[in-house]
Amino acid sequence: MGECGAPVPSGVSLLIDMTELMFLGQFYHNMDEKGRLIIPARFRDYLSIDGAYILQGFDKNLFVLPSSTFESVSRRVNQMSMTDPTTRLLRRLFFSTAHHVEVDKAGRILIPQFLRQAASLQGEAVVVGNGVYFEVWSPEQWSIQSEQIQDAQANAHRFSALDLTSA
Repeated sequence: MGECGAPVPSGVSLLIDMTELMFLGQFYHNMDEKGRLIIPARFRDYLSIDGAYILQGFDKNLFVLPSSTFESVSRRVNQMSMTDPTTRLLRRLFFSTAHHVEVDKAGRILIPQFLRQAASLQGEAVVVGNGVYFEVWSPEQWSIQSEQIQDAQANAHRFSALDLTSA
């Protein structure tokens, strides 16, 4: 039953559950001198059970993946052929920069120095939801990304080949 007592159509509750488990939105937070970053409150619950993995992203940013997502992606990466040079680069990037993190009592994660350097993080960071994981950006790099996202004409061309219809 829905909030007003009306029956919920089949599949709607599944959709609600799926979106509740997604990392959505963007948040600006300060990082302390030790590299601890406050995680948005709505993201903390997803990370509190098994922690998460933080690793270098593809765009001068960082990825934060819940442990279950990290394990799933790890399995896929490990199934790729070691004889392929591109796969070896991906494996090096993925596994050599991955670091397990847990949310402390103050709602923060500690970002290792080498990852802060890789993403040019100093003082302030932008936490950006990306569905099953979230990203951490320097404000300067996020500004560049945000400009690309706001370019409607480029987006129409860029995304035209993707099938964005619902299943």
